[in-house]
Amino acid sequence: MNQPPVVGRDGVARPYIGGQALIEGVMMRSPHSYAAVLRRKSGALMVREEEMADPRVGVKAWPLVRGITTLVEALKLGSRCLRFSAEVYEQDLEAEEKAQQGKKGPSTLAALSLPIIALVTGDGSPTPTGKEGGGAKSLFTLLTIAFAIGLFVALPQAFAEGTSRLFKLNLDVRDPRFQVLTGAAKLVIVVGYMLLIRRMPEIYRVFQYHGAEHKAIHAYEAGEDLIVANARAKTTLHPRCGTTFLVMVALVSILIFSALGPLLPQLGLGKLGDNVLFFLMKLPFLPVIAAITFEIQRALARWGKGPLQLLLYPGFLVQKITTIEPDDSQLEVALAALRSALVREQGGAKGAGDATFDGYDALREARPAA
Repeated sequence: MNQPPVVGRDGVARPYIGGQALIEGVMMRSPHSYAAVLRRKSGALMVREEEMADPRVGVKAWPLVRGITTLVEALKLGSRCLRFSAEVYEQDLEAEEKAQQGKKGPSTLAALSLPIIALVTGDGSPTPTGKEGGGAKSLFTLLTIAFAIGLFVALPQAFAEGTSRLFKLNLDVRDPRFQVLTGAAKLVIVVGYMLLIRRMPEIYRVFQYHGAEHKAIHAYEAGEDLIVANARAKTTLHPRCGTTFLVMVALVSILIFSALGPLLPQLGLGKLGDNVLFFLMKLPFLPVIAAITFEIQRALARWGKGPLQLLLYPGFLVQKITTIEPDDSQLEVALAALRSALVREQGGAKGAGDATFDGYDALREARPAA
């Protein structure tokens, strides 16, 4: 995946593994395949796995370009994996309809949040390529992208303009102070949004699986056996997390848009016209900001030690919202996904397919490698 190997404390270089939390599951990606493991209502583990073509090859692997590719894949394909897990979750609820007393699947807000959850709970790496499943799902993806742009771009700018008027600051959109206000509003909205969706039962459990994903990867990167006891002792925070990426995007955008502000032409459109014009001017730069942030986060995750870790601290604080301490059964799911991805990476399986195991012990016996 055009990612350098991970060197553990034991000095051994291991294949790079990325992950993403799902609804009642976890997906793990090795350089050449992925495995998504879901916990069914019966307690069984459902494994969906497939070989993966790296989308970042050739020009797409160049610095900055790879960051844009990552964002597109995370939005389009990461949400596909979440939709798969949501469909299986709903099937289980329907099968237990009487026992659940009419409980429904994920709410509309939770459904609209799927691409954002894909970014927040992922690690910023490309997700496996594949078909989106038709025009309806493509339209839904476009709607959720519009939802995200409205929430994290338009609303913060409107908040900054409202604050300027309320306190009679009379700030022009070209003023760097206006961009600081916008960036602060963006961070408040990000944190508030995460706190809001965290209250939804299905998203709360996604955040638990997010914590399980991080713990499993920490155990792997430390060179330890992939067992629950080792993963349980690890932290739920990880420097490559998508939550940290989102927070850093907000901070980087302050610098970028402060530089762009003075370039906004004076057309005599008034406050409203200038705000609309600047909003439209921002949109083409969103992929650029994502690309720059991607490179900064990767560099900090790989080489950031000592004082440089402070640059990751804001992201770690927000990760305390989006990662929740998992239980042992959730750790088993994350470890099962990690083990399955590693077995494929080591040549233990080819092609694509689904499999079901009674539990993690049964999966370990069937897949002893890793």
